[in-house]
Amino acid sequence: MNRIRLFLALAIASFFAASGHAASAKHRARSSDANDGGTYKGAIVIDALSGKTLFEQNADVVTPPASMTKLMTFAVLSDRLKSGQISLTTPVKIEAEDAKMGGTQVYLDPRETFPVEELIYAMMIQSANDAAHALARAAAGSSGAFVELMNAKAQEIGMTHTTFRSPHGLPPPSRNIHEGDLTTPRDFATLCRYLVLNTDVLKYTSVKKRDFGTERAKGPQHMENHNKLLGRIGGVDGLKTGYTEGAGYCLSATAERNGRRVIVVLMGSFGPGGRKDLGKSRDLHVIELIERGFAALPPAAPGVAAPAPVSSPKPSPATGSAQVPETSPISAAQPSTPTPTASAPADDLPKVSFPSLKK
Repeated sequence: MNRIRLFLALAIASFFAASGHAASAKHRARSSDANDGGTYKGAIVIDALSGKTLFEQNADVVTPPASMTKLMTFAVLSDRLKSGQISLTTPVKIEAEDAKMGGTQVYLDPRETFPVEELIYAMMIQSANDAAHALARAAAGSSGAFVELMNAKAQEIGMTHTTFRSPHGLPPPSRNIHEGDLTTPRDFATLCRYLVLNTDVLKYTSVKKRDFGTERAKGPQHMENHNKLLGRIGGVDGLKTGYTEGAGYCLSATAERNGRRVIVVLMGSFGPGGRKDLGKSRDLHVIELIERGFAALPPAAPGVAAPAPVSSPKPSPATGSAQVPETSPISAAQPSTPTPTASAPADDLPKVSFPSLKK
């Protein structure tokens, strides 16, 4: 346990330093004295290989996923790519309805055309709502038709308490959360595991920075991944953040170390006193959950084979028997991030007492 606490202290110190939180150690100590690490609605940690739950807290609460919705958009796109209905190079002519999405975007213009893969990068790195809408429309003919595919996919892989109503995660016009996308941490961990084992989602979610629209007359848009754990916490290479006022700060994260992988989903986070804190409390909770997850993994047996693709069986329309869906054809290569070693001696670390997790 002491080793875990030391590793947490090292990880948190590295995270604050890399994030530019250059407040003095004295200030950080005062902040931690309050022992209020913020709140969240629910969380879960699973072993990516077995699917076993390593930690859960209110994991079946139904709540909006915000922009994490785009992970299911990616899952459906993966199926369309596999079937040959679209390709990564398929040109997508931007329509006026795409450009009107609002929120986080890459400011698509109806005079523009982009290949599918460039829009996928925009959706997964910038969390661009306009790119998500354009991809949905191009892949299924309309956003509504694409959402039907999203819900069918959710049922296929076992997301039993999930309903999607958009390809991007924006709140409905009524701002009534019950009329928007809804899911649970457990269901979203199921989706993340499916993506990690069956698609090359990490090819996109592991990218920290990338330019979009390099041929634009006014120059490209510089995109930076909203997942601030990338490159700062050992092994983290995905997946997706989300935030709306109704959803709070959400994060589906995954990390690989020494051939072992954990998946963490945390939803509905806010800062101390319920304040908006740009996801800082969310990120700190997820850091602790990642470390808890790796600590809870059973020892790896020597010579363990890489995990095979996994899908939840679904009834065959003809026989009613279980039928396992085929896996995605997108590149099987998945980047892994080596665990960084801490360079600062323990005595030089700021005195941070990590708050216990709170719902």
